Amino acid sequence: QVHLVESGGGSVQSGGSLRLSCEVSGSLDNTYFLAWFRQAPGKQREGVAAIDSNGYTKYSDSVKGRFTISQDSAKTSLYLQMNSLKPEDTAMYYCAAGNAVPILTLIEADFGYWGQGTQVTVSS
Repeated sequence: QVHLVESGGGSVQSGGSLRLSCEVSGSLDNTYFLAWFRQAPGKQREGVAAIDSNGYTKYSDSVKGRFTISQDSAKTSLYLQMNSLKPEDTAMYYCAAGNAVPILTLIEADFGYWGQGTQVTVSS
């Protein structure tokens, strides 16, 4: 079992920054993916950024160049640094984990473990 707990959400003005954290506990395979997803009201959950056990990263086009996903050296925490935030970034943000498939993805079905979410609100 893998347990994920997000923190760091909040309210910020457009152009501001936030850093989300996710505490990762339990046992993942030696090869794994970790990711951030988000879901805005009335919309489907979408993948934002992912990282694999080798440190390779993948971003959605909507956040590329503004968001950075990273892990601590102990691999017990996952982070999402969000800069130049826009009102359209407003959503519940979820941390997700999964055992690796051949190619790093932002596909929801590839992640079997989910946190409870942390709310990010960006005002104009």
